Amino acid sequence: MSLKMPAPDEAVLARRAEIAAALRAIVPGEGVIDDRDALRVYESDGLTAYRQPPMLAVLPETTAQVSAILRWCHENGVKVVPRGAGTSLSGGALPLADGVLLGLAKFNQVLEVDYDARLAVVQPGVTNLAVTRAVEERGFYYAPDPSSQIACTIGGNVAENSGGVHCLKYGLTTNNVMGVEIVLMDGEIVRLGGRCLDAAGLDLLGVFVGSEGLLGVVTEVTVRILPKPETARALLIGFADVESAGRCVADVIAAGIIPAGMEMMDRPAIHAAEAFVQVGYPLDVEALLIVELDGPAAECVHLIGEVAEIADRNGAVMSRTSRDEAERLAFWAGRKAAFPAVGRLAPDYYCMDGTIPRRRLPEVLERMAALSERYGLGVANVFHAGDGNLHPLILYDANRPGELDRAEAFGNDILRLCVEVGGVLTGEHGVGVEKRDLMPEMFGETDLAQQQRIKCAFDPDLLLNPGKMFPVLHRCAELGRMHVHKGAVPFPELPRF
Repeated sequence: MSLKMPAPDEAVLARRAEIAAALRAIVPGEGVIDDRDALRVYESDGLTAYRQPPMLAVLPETTAQVSAILRWCHENGVKVVPRGAGTSLSGGALPLADGVLLGLAKFNQVLEVDYDARLAVVQPGVTNLAVTRAVEERGFYYAPDPSSQIACTIGGNVAENSGGVHCLKYGLTTNNVMGVEIVLMDGEIVRLGGRCLDAAGLDLLGVFVGSEGLLGVVTEVTVRILPKPETARALLIGFADVESAGRCVADVIAAGIIPAGMEMMDRPAIHAAEAFVQVGYPLDVEALLIVELDGPAAECVHLIGEVAEIADRNGAVMSRTSRDEAERLAFWAGRKAAFPAVGRLAPDYYCMDGTIPRRRLPEVLERMAALSERYGLGVANVFHAGDGNLHPLILYDANRPGELDRAEAFGNDILRLCVEVGGVLTGEHGVGVEKRDLMPEMFGETDLAQQQRIKCAFDPDLLLNPGKMFPVLHRCAELGRMHVHKGAVPFPELPRF
């Protein structure tokens, strides 16, 4: 039996046609997409469990076009969802059925490189890795390096405050962005920061980085570039249990050593990564640490010895130091391929993101194993262990009734555990829609209201990326005299695949 879909309401179709015509006047040619099949490309980001095609998509090429689009949408009460490469894992770029998706893929140019000032000015659609590629001939690079760096864009990195394997020593996106050009929802073009770190005045740049597209649309970013270190060497250290590896991580930091990167994988992740890239990972260990030291050659040699001694005290069963640059890169190739490699272990996986105090890592790993038993679902663990940023990959099969629900419940309990031990709900993936309803686990009503006051200062009509981050959205006029849920607008249930 086939079901006949109801015909779209004529008023809705007329409104859609009006918006499309207005946007085509701003972005002519193929810059506006309203074909239903073509819009399927934008129906989700990396959190594919939730899908919703947008009403329309518009692909501007200039800041002036972005400004005109936002101004028209503001004046006409149209919601807008900004989107970069769509690699977000928290549903941060999930479209709205009654909103315009603003794609920034055409903003893909490196505009300026100033080696003396150690900066690059790039458009938001430039990929993370492309920044390094643009400056590496002169011996420079861009430090933040998410695993998706070949595809994720700088604009998205700014929105989510992305990290990567080298964020332990060199910081997250917020520590490497010097200035941004943004367009506010009313079309005003604003510059925050400048061409140096820690510009004078209110730190609005710090407010904006990590704001998940709720405050404005990035159209230009000035990033810090760094000279490549004289020497970089990596250690591959295996342990008979994950608890010992966790203690080793805590002891390295306690010793005052700040590696360039310190990553951990457990047995399922190790086996999946090795089968995927074949870089020589040991298959007879329960946990693997990759620890990279960089700087002057003499310093690296000394610190490698220090780390090796700490590993021995924590029961390391194997240790190997990279002999050359090719082997160092091979060590990291397996780690950076861990997410796609885990696809070999199950038809689907749910990639989580939470952060904990490093000293609690052994306890958290033990309790996560108990949760895995409780929910009857496997989990492969890949961690930015040095800064406590966990990326558990929950394995499930969406074709089996109830498994996606169990995977989400398992993930929610992991995030509650992170908060319980003194951590936070996210380290770099953002809140989006994934963690939106868990925000009260970490913040009280007053905290959330204070955060939303910032949203209202930038976007008083709540038109920019609504439905993300806040479990309950308060009307801006009500925030000043709000008591619990006064003037609240609950969000509808999310469409799920």
